[in-house]
Amino acid sequence: MAVEWEKEMLDLVGEAGFYLDSERREKLSKDYYWYSPILEQRLKDKRAEAIAVPNSEADIPAILSCAYSHKIPVTVRGAGTGNYGQAVPLNGGIVMDLSRLNDIVETGDGYVRVQCGVKLGALEKYLRERDQELCIYPSTYLKATVGGFVSGGSGGIGSITWGNLWDGNVLAAVVYTLEAEPRRLVVEGDDLKSYIHSYGTAGVVSELTIRTAPKTEWVQSIVQCPDLKAAMQFAEQLSRDHEIGKRLVSVSEWPIPSYFIPFAKYMDEGATAVLLETADGSLPSVEAHAQLFGGSIKHTIPADKYHRGMGLSDFTWNHTTLWALKNDSTLTYLQAGFTAARYVEQIEEIRANFPDEVLLHFEWITASGQLTPASLPIVRFQSEERLYEIIAFLESIGVRVNDPHTYVLDYGTRGAYENMLKRKAANDPLGLLNPGKINMNPMFS
Repeated sequence: MAVEWEKEMLDLVGEAGFYLDSERREKLSKDYYWYSPILEQRLKDKRAEAIAVPNSEADIPAILSCAYSHKIPVTVRGAGTGNYGQAVPLNGGIVMDLSRLNDIVETGDGYVRVQCGVKLGALEKYLRERDQELCIYPSTYLKATVGGFVSGGSGGIGSITWGNLWDGNVLAAVVYTLEAEPRRLVVEGDDLKSYIHSYGTAGVVSELTIRTAPKTEWVQSIVQCPDLKAAMQFAEQLSRDHEIGKRLVSVSEWPIPSYFIPFAKYMDEGATAVLLETADGSLPSVEAHAQLFGGSIKHTIPADKYHRGMGLSDFTWNHTTLWALKNDSTLTYLQAGFTAARYVEQIEEIRANFPDEVLLHFEWITASGQLTPASLPIVRFQSEERLYEIIAFLESIGVRVNDPHTYVLDYGTRGAYENMLKRKAANDPLGLLNPGKINMNPMFS
């Protein structure tokens, strides 16, 4: 028999917007946390008591007000492509699925305003038909929503030029508070940092304005280098060449390229692959850079085939991990930032200490205006204890690790963590938004 809050919620959003069946609750309480064997064990049994699906923005404050009056936790979900359990409810309650809020509201010079449930793949297509394109997007862009990316992601394809989400790529947001009478906030400027990558703990994002770039025709190429050092030095030099437009510079040491089944045939055994998206017409310059480091272009995909079928970005960022997992289920990953001036030394130290346990994969990005080698190392998982021994070693040699094996936001979170805590306290006084995902104790103990 339905409890009082369930009946009230059903009256608010109707049968087409409120679900109690076990199949939907199971499906919509999950994301891609299974990339982590640690999160797999901790989150596999977590699920919501109900699913609420707003049909319009007006449904959001109604749902939140009801949740407040009955003290029901609310976890917000986009497409569920996150990897850290961002969208997994730890304390039951409601999962609010915002996928139906998928209108493109306004397009202008250098920006687009959309509802949070718009899929990035559809938005990229829409923009390119109008001579614009997304500045950055994740490798999961075909499924991922704008709201999910901003609330749970950080960077992706395009970050080599445009940086991460915090680097001016989010221009404005509409956010709802979880109070007796939810407030509709229009957030801009530095205040946005309290909501970017906050897992929906500080408010429910219903609409976003994001930066766009002029459309570029992109050619894709695979450059083969004899070893990781040569590949990284080539990738750095290419990344610093501002005459070449770039959307992707991704480096994977052997045997990672052997996991890329559709493209592995273009690679020689033992070689390191550099996957590129560069402006059409740039291949002679790319080849010239590669030759300086013993590299050569092994395969190209012309610009007229861009986003038509499988592309090289489907093997980069955390899709690299996915292809590795398809090959060997004992593998997992880390998220790390190497030092631009010391990455060769850091690579050598990792290779000396973990020759078979850690396989290195890099994405060159521009973060806060600085070129940096970001990394998503592939790690052979043996135990939680061993994984954290590896993390401790990486940190001891100056490699910053953002732990993807925890669902808790903490002081390691990129962005304005202190302000995130303050916004959480102001916008969610009962602590009902995605409880357990942010540690309030450091501020309020």
